[in-house]
Amino acid sequence: MQRIRKTRAGEAAGRGSRVGQGHGKLRSSSGQSLLEVALLTPMLLALLLGVIELGRYTYISILVGNAARAGAAYGAQNLVLSVDTTGIQTAADNDFQNNGQNISTLTVSSLTSCGCDNNGTITGAACSAIVDRQAGSCNAGHWVVMVSVTASGTFHSLFNYPGIPNLLTVSNTATLRVAQT
Repeated sequence: MQRIRKTRAGEAAGRGSRVGQGHGKLRSSSGQSLLEVALLTPMLLALLLGVIELGRYTYISILVGNAARAGAAYGAQNLVLSVDTTGIQTAADNDFQNNGQNISTLTVSSLTSCGCDNNGTITGAACSAIVDRQAGSCNAGHWVVMVSVTASGTFHSLFNYPGIPNLLTVSNTATLRVAQT
């Protein structure tokens, strides 16, 4: 019986040495994982920076669009305000600045247009210098006045990327029908 125990003890010792060898393999496997992480970290950081820059670009684009809509909303209140370019500019600047942006990077322009609305299709016509709701007539449909505001802002990227300019211009246009009451 003692002989069997010795054999079992030898087997246990053999298993122990195999575990020790397996443990050595785990260490080398662990080193491989560390190497993989070290090699992938720069790529993951570059991907993260790209996502951050894309988010910043989208944010500026949304703010520029909101500024254009704010200017158009101001001009769409009535016929007199539709040609008030200073008021439209101020409304767009205020909206852009209220979101923490520098208004020196925003450019705003507005245009008033007139036309005949026939079941949702607007055909253009010439507007007088002073917009008057009686300034035009339509054979079919009714006379409408539209104000279009275009806002352009500048996006500055955090880093220089190969093939991508450091400064990008974002432009959005909002067009609204002017109230003619």
